[in-house]
Amino acid sequence: MRTKKVFLALIITLCGITQAVAQSESASVFHFLKLPTSAHAMALGGTNISINDDDASLLFQNPALMSNMSSKSINLSFLTYMQGCKAGNASWTMAHGQRGTWGVGAQFLGYGSMRGMSVDEVEMGDFSALDMAISGGYAYTLTEQISGGAIGKFIYSKYGSYNSIALAVDLGVNYWNEDWGLSISAVAANLGGQVKAFGDTRERLPFDLRLGISQQFARAPIRINVTFVDLTRWRREDYYTAGEEISGGRLFTNHLILGLDVLPIDLFYVSVGYNFRRAFELKAAGSSHAAGLCVGAGVNLKKFSIGLSYAKYHVSMPAFMITAQYHL
Repeated sequence: MRTKKVFLALIITLCGITQAVAQSESASVFHFLKLPTSAHAMALGGTNISINDDDASLLFQNPALMSNMSSKSINLSFLTYMQGCKAGNASWTMAHGQRGTWGVGAQFLGYGSMRGMSVDEVEMGDFSALDMAISGGYAYTLTEQISGGAIGKFIYSKYGSYNSIALAVDLGVNYWNEDWGLSISAVAANLGGQVKAFGDTRERLPFDLRLGISQQFARAPIRINVTFVDLTRWRREDYYTAGEEISGGRLFTNHLILGLDVLPIDLFYVSVGYNFRRAFELKAAGSSHAAGLCVGAGVNLKKFSIGLSYAKYHVSMPAFMITAQYHL
């Protein structure tokens, strides 16, 4: 009875949040928190909250997934992101008793060195910019098929002489039926606010309400993944269209990410994904060149696993990601 009450409280919390945090994306900061943290998730479209893989980097996607991760796993990921930008993350998981799992992690996005200019076009020397977040959380197995989790984040950004600090939390829940190969998840990401603003005005964090479903088939070596993101933002003016009127169908697909895993053997996967919003926005910007399409592959051995992925986040260049994990 107690676990049912806890699970019901999680669901009510996730659903009730939609009434309080619907916002325009342009009014929020710390968007590096939406970058992919796992090569496998990136290959499935950039965001996936429902794959129950033994991949510690997925704790950034959904803290409830920690319940299905091995204890004493260290995970490192690195992303090449646009010209001169580099991003990465590290994570660690540790079992706690029969039902609990602790997890810690860190993320960063470095923008490299840039030339500073005054409003009068006078050079003021070079400056650097950096985003980072340090996280810690806990997941608990409520029943044989249901788990919940939460992860807190300390967020820091510094752009030249300006800096900001924020605190946030992610809440997640996962239903996993191994006999059916079915996983269903819900996540409320980036709940919180700035402790210190960049200037005089406090800005919002990029809250994201997500739903995800993954279905693996017993008689076919495939897994279908469907993920819905930004479920609190349904206004047409929230999306960049370069003056084009966005249709109702396009408004719906802007929230949709599709992914397919091919699993010929337990130790190997090949993935392909499609992010509808990314493809639409880059097309509206003038040129898509297969933006939205993502691919990747990985190998999972007993002690070590590695994954590679490719995606296009900007018309000017592709992005590559590598994730490696070792079980101590």
